[in-house]
Amino acid sequence: MKHYLSSAAAAIILMGGIGTALADTIVVQPEQETVVREYVKKQPLASVNLLGLELKLGSPVPDKVELREVPNVKYRVAVINDQTVLVDPDTRQIVEVLH
Repeated sequence: MKHYLSSAAAAIILMGGIGTALADTIVVQPEQETVVREYVKKQPLASVNLLGLELKLGSPVPDKVELREVPNVKYRVAVINDQTVLVDPDTRQIVEVLH
């Protein structure tokens, strides 16, 4: 019986951790992506080449990369290694890589 309760308690703790992780997930709405794509077409940004920077969710963007504000979008945009990325201006972490 003790083993069963321990397993149940562990499962609840793990599920709570998953819920917390999901709550921290950032979702960029398709409408925001469309606004960003149109903005970048009208206001082209020069690509910054950064060797060794993996462009994935959560990757930090160095301070030397200029983040451009996009009207009506919470996140900032940059073009790194010829890829358009959305960046959280507070943490400077990539929240979306636009393909």
